Amino acid sequence: MFDNLNDKLNAVFKKLKGHGKLTEKNIEAGLKEIRMALLEADVHYRVVKKFIADLKERSLGREVLTSLTPGQQIVKIVNEELTALMGSRNEALDLSGTHPVSVMLVGLQGSGKTTTSGKLAVHLRSIGKKPYLVPADVYRPAAIDQLIKLGNQLSVPVFPSSTDMNPVGICREARTAALKASCDTLLLDTAGRLHVNEELMAELAAIKEAVKPSDILLVADAMTGQDAVNIAGAFDEALDIGGVVLTKMDGDARGGAALSIKAITNKPIKFIGVGEKLSQLEPFHPDRMASSILGMGDVLTLIEKAQAVVDEKQAAELEKKLRKSQFTLEDFRDQMIQIRKMGSLSDLMKMIPGVGNSKQFKNLKVDDRELIKVEAIINSMTPREREKHTIINGSRRKRIAGGSGTRVQDVNQLLKNYTQVMKMMKQLNKSGMRGLSRGMLPF
Repeated sequence: MFDNLNDKLNAVFKKLKGHGKLTEKNIEAGLKEIRMALLEADVHYRVVKKFIADLKERSLGREVLTSLTPGQQIVKIVNEELTALMGSRNEALDLSGTHPVSVMLVGLQGSGKTTTSGKLAVHLRSIGKKPYLVPADVYRPAAIDQLIKLGNQLSVPVFPSSTDMNPVGICREARTAALKASCDTLLLDTAGRLHVNEELMAELAAIKEAVKPSDILLVADAMTGQDAVNIAGAFDEALDIGGVVLTKMDGDARGGAALSIKAITNKPIKFIGVGEKLSQLEPFHPDRMASSILGMGDVLTLIEKAQAVVDEKQAAELEKKLRKSQFTLEDFRDQMIQIRKMGSLSDLMKMIPGVGNSKQFKNLKVDDRELIKVEAIINSMTPREREKHTIINGSRRKRIAGGSGTRVQDVNQLLKNYTQVMKMMKQLNKSGMRGLSRGMLPF
């Protein structure tokens, strides 16, 4: 999302660092370019105006002009100001109140409320909650059907709504049903419209009055830019929302909504949707987002993703195998599967400091299908071949290629990569395996 903004900001920083000693004149020139970069990213003009004023005040102060590394100080200040702009810290979902608590999802039609309801159910389950899905959009039968399908897919109970029911009545009855189902958190998927209108707001206000939700989340499409900010303002005025979920953050949007919403509405972004999968909803961390915008990576999110997919028992067993150089092709495949669960390779590499912002990475075409190909090749091997790769001769390679729908060259390349990894493991063993993260390979 922020690729263009990242490129422009880093071009400014490169110029400033090139000056060695900074003066008021070249700082002013840099701030002008930062201002243009933010406006082109569709950041609200009022936000940009205040942001640049704050930057100017700090950049012309002693901490920069008297610094031995003024260029680095500018980057540090921009990072801190971006973080403050987006809210400084993550604000969690408010689940206080008498059980079962209710979380109300509101927003315009097409913003992704129903899918986000399913994603939130996954998130709630991960923190030990028992969610209950409530389809309260009686105007679109497809919305009810979609939430029922999501509930079945996730094995999460869904209230049996129908189009002839009243939305307020649905939400009231769902509380009783949730108690019977031993659920502690209701997710109310409310109706949307193509635009903000009085009828929609009146219905949502009636639901709020009836169930008194612990949190009201506005689901907004990040692709709409400043419109998302205006929409957030309208919903907040009518309902006093608790926070925002920005969807489609993995798309081609310029990023203006993420940088503007908190400053304009004073309501935090609580979650971001980073993909279509139900697991691809992440708590929003302003500091991590700021680092990502500036190309500094996001190591904490990378670690969290790894922890979410790595089984501790398997990791311990794998570590023993690595120490004894008993790492087989089957173990190699299992590692590929774990990496795939963490997300796309390009997104993961962007989280590594210095990688996402490098010229080599930007010129590199990362194809996630290669991991699928590796998995298919290893699956076409016999258990004996996976255990002892040296027995894989020419005829076996031809058979494996045919069974996996690949070429013999692909099989050769996999075996070559595996052999190189094994050599690296032996070297790490000799040096005490320092620097190897438990359970994950340094590919």
